[in-house]
Amino acid sequence: MRVRPRGTPVGLKLAMTAKTVGAAFNAVLAAEGGSAPTWLILNALRHGRWTAQRDLARGLGIESPTLTRHLDNLERNGLVVRQRSDGDRRAVRVELTDAGEEAHERMLAAVIAFNRRLRAGVGRDELQQLDALLDRLAQNASR
Repeated sequence: MRVRPRGTPVGLKLAMTAKTVGAAFNAVLAAEGGSAPTWLILNALRHGRWTAQRDLARGLGIESPTLTRHLDNLERNGLVVRQRSDGDRRAVRVELTDAGEEAHERMLAAVIAFNRRLRAGVGRDELQQLDALLDRLAQNASR
């Protein structure tokens, strides 16, 4: 005998919430001329986490061809430049341009405002509980 869960299953509720939040986040970034992938790439480059294209792809958890497509667009829009590494001709270095720095600053302000909007009416303890709960759900999903 199967027992139907009461209410909305946790996974479905989480997936639908993530979809709603993700769409709102993308809209905020789009208003500043960006997108989630653009933000992730510019932010990683701005903080000097990775400059080699292959390391950037690994660090962001995306496939190299996908990153290449995003970088092509960012380069076409003057936000990044790519050049072969002096030490390893196979390696490609990626750097922000001045326009990329400016785009990052605009998007950063939008990200901070969006984060404030999401946190409205949510206390510090609730945010800590949410963080712990999301970690536990991710662990459970990985099993």
